[in-house]
Amino acid sequence: MTGVPASAAGGGATPVPGGNGQKQAPGGKLGAAAVNQASLWNIANILTMVRLVLVPGFVLLLLQDGGFDPVWRAWAWAAFAVAMITDVFDGHLARAYNLVTDFGKIADPIADKAIMGAALICLSALGDLPWWVTGVILFRELGITLMRFWVIRHGVIPASRGGKMKTLAQGVAVGMYVLALTGPLATLRFWVMAVAVALTVITGLDYVRQAVVLRRQGLAAERAAAESAR
Repeated sequence: MTGVPASAAGGGATPVPGGNGQKQAPGGKLGAAAVNQASLWNIANILTMVRLVLVPGFVLLLLQDGGFDPVWRAWAWAAFAVAMITDVFDGHLARAYNLVTDFGKIADPIADKAIMGAALICLSALGDLPWWVTGVILFRELGITLMRFWVIRHGVIPASRGGKMKTLAQGVAVGMYVLALTGPLATLRFWVMAVAVALTVITGLDYVRQAVVLRRQGLAAERAAAESAR
């Protein structure tokens, strides 16, 4: 006898009926909910939140002193680069260590499009980037996002190698435009952006094709299942 109540000695746990002496934490469902809530604060989600916080900071840095100060533009580029790096790592960490959460599924694409959209709009507003370039890229990104929701009940359109190349090209091109480059580097960034726009259009058309095929296959499967159930 230790003089400690059994409930205290067992940490408040109770035997599971038919569980061969195994114990279950009190408030089973409540405990599970607490664990799931705690899992929200994992490294992948924290990186996503950092990227969201960086968006207004990036805009302020880029537009400081009228948006043409090379020093402030360099700081803006640093913020943009950190955002792009966290974009690479948060997705990798979430998949590699099973840290995928509902919050991450929603917040990650929002953070991606927020930082890229903010950069494109600011650069066009400053006259550094033609508005049609910003329009093409934003139209593609928003359109593909809506299309994913359109076919989500039939399946998920996976990220392609071309899509990853597009993201890399966009990040490099926009980063070069954020910096106050002159001479040959200014010419180089024009061609990098041209490649990014081309990849944006090509991969966008490929996603449209995949979405149409996926929806047709899904509808055909639904019709076949309905006929077999008769």
